[in-house]
Amino acid sequence: MADGGALCRSETQHGQPGQRLTLANGDSVWVALHGAHVVSWRAARRERLYLSPRNHWDGRTAIRGGVPVCFPQFNQRGSLPKHGFARNLAWTVGSSKVQDDEVQQDFLLASSPQTRAFWSQQFEATVRVVLTPGALTVTLLVHNTGDTPLEFSGALHTYLAVDRIEQVRLTGLQGQAEWDAVSDRHASAAAELQFDGEFDRVYDAALSPLHLHDGASRLEVSQSPSWAHSVVWNPGREKCAAMADLPADGYAHFVCVEAAQVMSPITVPAAGNWQGWQRLCVVQD
Repeated sequence: MADGGALCRSETQHGQPGQRLTLANGDSVWVALHGAHVVSWRAARRERLYLSPRNHWDGRTAIRGGVPVCFPQFNQRGSLPKHGFARNLAWTVGSSKVQDDEVQQDFLLASSPQTRAFWSQQFEATVRVVLTPGALTVTLLVHNTGDTPLEFSGALHTYLAVDRIEQVRLTGLQGQAEWDAVSDRHASAAAELQFDGEFDRVYDAALSPLHLHDGASRLEVSQSPSWAHSVVWNPGREKCAAMADLPADGYAHFVCVEAAQVMSPITVPAAGNWQGWQRLCVVQD
């Protein structure tokens, strides 16, 4: 514990072990060891991440909401389970750093008989969670411990909480290449994205941060250039109603804005390293 009241400690939630990061100003994060999954981020007196009330919390099923770590495969673009296996496995607690206005916690996953049942690659993965006043940074680090190149795709599949989806506007992608996965159409992104029905689009990542406007609240979303894409997703009313782990009105209370690698894999040379981050900052409340 630092002099200013920041701390990092073990805490069980929903019957699952995890780590609680807290700052003196009241901002906090809770990360489940299952999937190294950021489940909650409270900043400026508000929960900023959506979490489905229909999660199973069985230590095997992927958690719906928060920040799922999709690795080493995005969606079903390959032979691995959907979005890879990392979100379905238990990670271990790594090193931490605690200062007055910053708490950092690492979570670790290495190749093992469990992972080799899906993927033969030798690797060490780290999820680094950094909490600062009004901001959260999540970084995926991948170390290739094998003697051949490693290829992967993936995402930080962030569910951002919103009051009502119909009042949400997302800006910052104007002119970026856009693939609409619902209609299978390619275009250039509009200046402002709004949500009316199912929305599932992959964009070439912008150089500048995106801004999520939700009534009086505004959140800045940025990502490292090492992620080539940004994915924006909301299932809409009809698809949401068919999803067992979401309530019928769940779609109205979140939008996913993801730092991702979708169209082509990332290559990490033998003994090499890669990292990619996403940062969320409260701009206006």
